[in-house]
Amino acid sequence: MPRITIQPLDRTVDADDGDTLMGAANEAGLYWPTTCGGQGICTSCACKIEGGAENLEPMGRSERKTLAQELGEAAAASGRTRLACQARLHGDVTVQKPGVRANETSSLLAAE
Repeated sequence: MPRITIQPLDRTVDADDGDTLMGAANEAGLYWPTTCGGQGICTSCACKIEGGAENLEPMGRSERKTLAQELGEAAAASGRTRLACQARLHGDVTVQKPGVRANETSSLLAAE
């Protein structure tokens, strides 16, 4: 079972093989910043891959195009910046994404 370590939150979540980074985090009760709701047409979910890049599916044309248009060709070419709504896991990964936090709904449910 793949695991995602999310910094600076310092939280590790389990994921199913083939899950997206954002989908697995959401499933674990975390809010991951997004503007387009996971359609891969904005870059608000973009994160830096700190380790385990080889455990992600290769970047598709649509993801590469969005990164290049929004963040520049260098971001798309580096492979270190990925759209969390598109990057699918096949092993452990460490990412850097400020703004990831406990989902308010899950926090409210835990308080009840």
